[in-house]
Amino acid sequence: MTTHYIDITLLPDPEFSHVHLLGALVAKLHRALVQGQHTDIGVSYPQHINQPASRRTLGALLRLHGTPQALQGLMAQDWLKGMRDHTQATELRPAPANAQHRTVLRRQFKTNAERLRRRRMQRKGETAEQAAAAIPDSVERRPDLPFVQLRSNSTGQAFCLYVEHGPLSAQVVAGGFNAYGMGQGATVPWF
Repeated sequence: MTTHYIDITLLPDPEFSHVHLLGALVAKLHRALVQGQHTDIGVSYPQHINQPASRRTLGALLRLHGTPQALQGLMAQDWLKGMRDHTQATELRPAPANAQHRTVLRRQFKTNAERLRRRRMQRKGETAEQAAAAIPDSVERRPDLPFVQLRSNSTGQAFCLYVEHGPLSAQVVAGGFNAYGMGQGATVPWF
């Protein structure tokens, strides 16, 4: 149950944009959640709602949600090392009792037909022409969701982590969260 929260705000920096710093912050959080095997910590990005549609950023605020024990355990890992000059974290606070709730979901899209064709050629031993016939350009989707740019620890490839905040609800839904702090059904307080 996500009864408490910690806000981590990105500070203005003349050398790095908020987008770049948020990517570094989310990457560090991901490593900490994996290392600590946390499935009890969720995230939300309260400022993304205030962004103009043309700027699909998540804002400069990352909110961690969880129990006091889970959040204190995460913060004891010192996962913010190297980001302390760029962030400001609040103390552990209880979430407002009257807060609405919402899901925060990771969405994945097939965004590059050429990459899908190369993968198909490797898997099925097809020629470029066969793969192009099987995977038309129309499979590509251009998502309209905010995202953070990350780099895969296993492959080193850059990718976009698309984030969808679900509809507001008065209902609390308990459940686990993935290694990015997002759940398929579990909700976090929204305020």
